[in-house]
Amino acid sequence: MDKTARIAIVERAKLFAGLPLETLSEAAETAQVRVVDKGDVVFRQGDEAGHHFIVAWGRLRLDQTTPDGKNIVLRFMGPGDLVGSVAVWRKVPYPATPLAVEETRLLVWSEVRMMELMQAHPPLAMKAMNMMGGRIEELQERLQQVATQQVERRIAATILKIAGQSGRKTEAGVEIPFALSRQDLAEMTGTTLHTVSRTLSGWIDEGILEGRRSSHLVICRPHRLVEISEQA
Repeated sequence: MDKTARIAIVERAKLFAGLPLETLSEAAETAQVRVVDKGDVVFRQGDEAGHHFIVAWGRLRLDQTTPDGKNIVLRFMGPGDLVGSVAVWRKVPYPATPLAVEETRLLVWSEVRMMELMQAHPPLAMKAMNMMGGRIEELQERLQQVATQQVERRIAATILKIAGQSGRKTEAGVEIPFALSRQDLAEMTGTTLHTVSRTLSGWIDEGILEGRRSSHLVICRPHRLVEISEQA
């Protein structure tokens, strides 16, 4: 991966977006490249947090195991997403396991190297602090949704969020271009596989969604899905 490609990847990440070319260039030059095959993990929940990762291309699913052994899918992560950094900054073990759902390439910085970058470029440190606050707000919002929203609203909102992050337009609608299983959705929305299957089947019958090969979903009527996500 040449320097120009690395700079483009770094610039896409929220941590570096809008920073001067000098900062982007130095970050790109000092990053290592790591390739993760489909089905492999970047690190495991509970490992000592010592590296920052940015997805260059590919897709990760962030899994977390609860104390009672239940698996929860926290989110899917794609190009430009930052992985593992909040744990490094907080000096706590990685709280979840990123698993590659397709071959994925990452840019990697050690804890020491990222600290050197932030010391040399103070605006980068400010963006890091803002990102930590954003992740905390995201967690609080998710807990509130599980506690207060009806299941259909949670499922609709989750599908729309994933489509907003990764969706691509097709003739049929907005396609989520990777396998999103019903079990994944159940874990992301705090409900059962049966409930997700029943809900999605109903939406497919209504023409709101279309189920495609490899569990790909297409949102055929996005406005209707928005209505469901917002209904009282």
